[in-house]
Amino acid sequence: MMEIPFIKMHGLGNNYIYIDLFQHNLEEEMLADIAQKVSNVNTGIGSDGMILIHPSEKADLGMRIFNKDGSEGMSCGNGLRCTAKYAYEHGIIKKEKFSIATKANIVESEVQLEGDQVQEITINMGAPDLRRMDIPMMGNDDPKVVSEPFIVNGEKLHVTAVSMGNPHAVFFVDNIEEAPLYELGPKIEKDMRFPEGVNVEFIEIVSPNEINFCVWERGSGVTQACGTGACAAVVASVLNNHVNRNEDVVVHLAGGDLTIKWDEYGDVWMTGGAEVIAEGIFTYSK
Repeated sequence: MMEIPFIKMHGLGNNYIYIDLFQHNLEEEMLADIAQKVSNVNTGIGSDGMILIHPSEKADLGMRIFNKDGSEGMSCGNGLRCTAKYAYEHGIIKKEKFSIATKANIVESEVQLEGDQVQEITINMGAPDLRRMDIPMMGNDDPKVVSEPFIVNGEKLHVTAVSMGNPHAVFFVDNIEEAPLYELGPKIEKDMRFPEGVNVEFIEIVSPNEINFCVWERGSGVTQACGTGACAAVVASVLNNHVNRNEDVVVHLAGGDLTIKWDEYGDVWMTGGAEVIAEGIFTYSK
């Protein structure tokens, strides 16, 4: 038996169990099992996965993401905002601008304060990867995959593929309420054309500065929000001439709104909040 201190946080409903490795140690071989057990809503705490906040030699701090199935993710936009809030409010970081290393890359974050409390967080998510082989996606090595015909489950869709350090397949629909998220999400996630799996987003364009969004996340299924997915959705919307480059776009997710901008220099900026749900001790046994 092991007692593991945790804090549960959410970004727009996308919730993870956070463990502070500046204060505690966990053995590497335990991590996937711990992630599955804390995520279980019936026998654990219940979450979309587990995030470790840890020291880094490459950045001011590091973040590792584990999905609820125990697989390790590359990046997580909502997780980055929660990590930034935790790090500042718990004194790991004492400056308002700082860097966070993920498995995918190093991002720059900035916290907006009200007193000593973090109200919003802006993350420079970096430049998207658009080349097919970098997604990765099978097929000809095209510079971009934009509105490409994509047949799944007997239906012909059109996919735009974007990597934000993790792979995303974006599809446009006329009505977000009728998006085949539960029907096609799990099939596309594991489609052989995406050898590492893929996050699946359905998007409805509301206006040139506003989109509706839903997501089936790789390794987690339907979630309330996906920060990297919101970034990928805006990039895909620009590529399909639905929204404008270098302008703020409000993305309506099930859990709330994010503001995303793909700037003229190529970087994608994400701004939104993060909230603490609870903290305590998780009793872990192998």
